[in-house]
Amino acid sequence: MLATYARLIESSRARLIVLPETAIPRYLDAVDPRYIEHLEQLARSRGADILVGVPWRDASQRYFNGAVSLGASKTQFYAKSHLVPLGEFVPGEFGWIVSVLKIPLSDFSRGGPQRPMALAGERVAVNICYEDAFGEEIIRQLPEATLLANLSNVAWFGRSLAPDQHLQMSRMRALETGRMMLRATNTGVTAIIGPKGEVIAAMPQYEEGVLEGQAQGYAGATPYVRWGNIPVLLLAFAMLLATLIRARRRGA
Repeated sequence: MLATYARLIESSRARLIVLPETAIPRYLDAVDPRYIEHLEQLARSRGADILVGVPWRDASQRYFNGAVSLGASKTQFYAKSHLVPLGEFVPGEFGWIVSVLKIPLSDFSRGGPQRPMALAGERVAVNICYEDAFGEEIIRQLPEATLLANLSNVAWFGRSLAPDQHLQMSRMRALETGRMMLRATNTGVTAIIGPKGEVIAAMPQYEEGVLEGQAQGYAGATPYVRWGNIPVLLLAFAMLLATLIRARRRGA
């Protein structure tokens, strides 16, 4: 996997190269330093930045499912904050399962509030896997962010409807925020999405390759960036209240 991604990076001339979630399938500090140095030097020689999905751990031995940037800009880290129950962490009420089965399992830690990464002249709001299903979490980095990037490992879902559904989620986040979304996945759907939610370019699923295209940063705040889900929740509450009042009047 390391050799494959290095080869694909070498074939690209992009200023911003985005790799999938867990593209490097081991903790960052356990990777051969020469490999990381090779990617850094390759990116710097082109004035580019590489965003790599890789798990990492800090000095206190907390584990994160995240991403790291390598290249012309300073090294920056992202830690996934919305973790998958029973996949990336075990909820307290299920801890007994781990104890009984004696599974050598450590939870990932949640990432805290994070600012967009400064990469390739843009402010990139990174999100990992199904974090792009939660619009109000995406807008935490806006309106500062000018570009969105989703790194996903979609191999879990096999040849099902899930990859296409996940693409639809990313399209909705782009539309809500008025930002382009760059999606990098290992099995699909890897795509470049426009600020109106349109798919500008996409790669076929289960095919090795590099998707290249133009990405433009956008500023400003859409109504959703300003207010999030509040208008929809208020509307739902008003409809519920109107239904209850109507039912009460009929009962009277």
